[in-house]
Amino acid sequence: MSENDAKTPVVLPGSLQTNRRLSQWLAFHADGCVTVRTGKVDLGQGISTVLAQIAAEELDVTLARIRMERASTLLGPNEGMTSGSMSLQDSGSALRQACAEARAIYLDLAAKQSGLTPNQRAQLFVLDGDFFSHADERIASYWTLADDVLLDLEASGSTKPKSVTEYTLTGQSVPRLDMPGKVLGQPDFIHDMVLPGQLYGRVAHPPSPGAVLLAVALDGINALPGVVTTVRDGSFIGVIAETDYAAVQALKKLAASARWDEPATLPDMHAVPAFLRSQPVETTLAGERKSAAPGPSLAASEALRTAEGAQYFKASYARPFLAHASIGPSCALARCQANGNGEITSVEVWTHSQGIYNLRPDLALVLGLPAAQIAVQHVPGAGCYGHNGADDAACDAVLLARAVPGRPVQLQWTREDELTCAPFGAAMAVDLQAVVDADGRISDWQHDVWSNGHSMRPGRSSTPVLHAAALLEKPFPRQVAINMPLASGGGAERNALPSYDFTQWRTHAHRALSMPLRTSALRSLGAHCNVFAVESFLDEMAEQLGVDPLAFRLRHLSDERGRAVLNAAAAMADWSNRHIGERREGSGMGIAYARYKNTSAYCAVVAAVHAEAEVRVEQLWIAADVGLVVNPDGVRNQIEGGAIQTVSWVLKEAVQFDRTGVTSRSWEDYPILRFSEVPKVDVQLVSRPGDKSLGAGEATHGPVAAAIANAVADALGLRMRQMPLSADALLQAALADPR
Repeated sequence: MSENDAKTPVVLPGSLQTNRRLSQWLAFHADGCVTVRTGKVDLGQGISTVLAQIAAEELDVTLARIRMERASTLLGPNEGMTSGSMSLQDSGSALRQACAEARAIYLDLAAKQSGLTPNQRAQLFVLDGDFFSHADERIASYWTLADDVLLDLEASGSTKPKSVTEYTLTGQSVPRLDMPGKVLGQPDFIHDMVLPGQLYGRVAHPPSPGAVLLAVALDGINALPGVVTTVRDGSFIGVIAETDYAAVQALKKLAASARWDEPATLPDMHAVPAFLRSQPVETTLAGERKSAAPGPSLAASEALRTAEGAQYFKASYARPFLAHASIGPSCALARCQANGNGEITSVEVWTHSQGIYNLRPDLALVLGLPAAQIAVQHVPGAGCYGHNGADDAACDAVLLARAVPGRPVQLQWTREDELTCAPFGAAMAVDLQAVVDADGRISDWQHDVWSNGHSMRPGRSSTPVLHAAALLEKPFPRQVAINMPLASGGGAERNALPSYDFTQWRTHAHRALSMPLRTSALRSLGAHCNVFAVESFLDEMAEQLGVDPLAFRLRHLSDERGRAVLNAAAAMADWSNRHIGERREGSGMGIAYARYKNTSAYCAVVAAVHAEAEVRVEQLWIAADVGLVVNPDGVRNQIEGGAIQTVSWVLKEAVQFDRTGVTSRSWEDYPILRFSEVPKVDVQLVSRPGDKSLGAGEATHGPVAAAIANAVADALGLRMRQMPLSADALLQAALADPR
């Protein structure tokens, strides 16, 4: 081995590769407990419980001994964003290795202190943290040997975690650790936090994109009962009060007194796909496959394709801008400390952000402080489903808190703020073309997607992207959303590369360089619309070719794991018998499939709908392959939750706006699925204990959307190519149908 080879660090699993010190991940305590740290945050997906299972498994302790510590920049690993269904893959694999190495370190110390030979050391075993010799003699424990110095070293990668056959906790449906407190109504969310001397703040956000504050009467607001002070910095205005009630009342008067210049900058809401295609774009070839001996192709003339017995297909699909629409509006707390000159010297922030380490550098840029002087700690909030207003609310809280050094300020957004000011999921337009040869196989395929970028997360640019950053007296330039590289999952082009075995294909992504509404990551990013388009298009082709939609997919799919979930979902729904017997008018079934990001979980869905004046999804049958399942109930919860959210997206949700601003400011304007409309959801997990764990949270969004559209086509003979499939859209499609 060369000298250079000897110095090359071993590649470690997941986030352990960039957070190699074991003490970042865990610590043992004399009281018989283990602190486990992670940089991933629990957004309601239950990842804390799953990670606790993994730690308990590798350390040979009961789950009750594990104390999961919330992510903080003060201590713990920097694991970037909690997104993309990557927590189990990145944090779970890292924690498993870290715990395996910690166990080995403590066992080695116990053996050394007991004077055991290497053979005797090999026979040591652990039972709930106690170390026993081959003679069942207790010789030590984690708790008697607990010493932080022992783990203050880098992981070596030399210790192998347990094999699958040794698992006892993994694969068990352990109850959620966080659920009892939530069910009992114990204070747990950031909205419940009360710190000594706490004040309450509200911000009057601009009423529309690009609005500029012309004037505001602050003197009258400062004189209101309970008001501590008001803040204005350019077009950023807010109020701080002694009570939440006083802050809310002051906000109403503050908003009423503000005068804004509101330019008409938005496109026609009813022609967003055309708008996207008309904008300056950055076009990239996301991927392609060229065949050495291609069959009939798109490039060939129509006459040549016809001569070869081929058929040509073309269709366009779209989705609107989507809101995160969290039930609980965004919230944050901040406390600033200042020196004798009134200069801010340090900042503490409590937030439900998905990325506390990413938020910190953007806050540093806004405040003009070194990032090391800012501490960010995660506290649970409402589900965010991507980049919602949590980071923006944290910035708002800091901008208010610096006006009252030493006192914490809680800042909460309103429902209107949440539906109008948070980043949206980007509207998308997808054009598909394909040629099917005489043998009924797709010989050429082209996928073009037009969209704004799907990522404008903090911490990824030298310019802060926080909502308030562009409003300040010295504003930061507004940024345009980007798409993450395909190696990181992609953005608009996520799942635009075929999962099927087409003879040749190409995919282009056209990123719009103008951004009328602020867009960023929303759950599943581009996969939702791309899979909706692809799987709808396959159904349309199958129908015209007279082929069963399931058989048509299987004809083009060699991946055995993909075939397994398709066949499993079809069997659950009794797909082959769906048209046997008397059918209820307006009822239909549809099927769809995707492997999320082409690299993650496999998911197939069959949807049953009833459509008359509106579409009602009655049942979903879902088969998923997420590799090794740590907590089956947790996986089912994620799949069910994602499926129900997608039903809401597909049937109801669309951001409403005029040429000036967003008009969907309440649940009346932005309806979501009601409990009475939730379909029955059956989930089957295709077990793969020998394969690595894959994230489940976003695997359903594309297949569920397409399965519903395909079921509507089966029920009514109407092909709906643009979401949402609302009652109005259904009526318009019926009126436009030439039949």
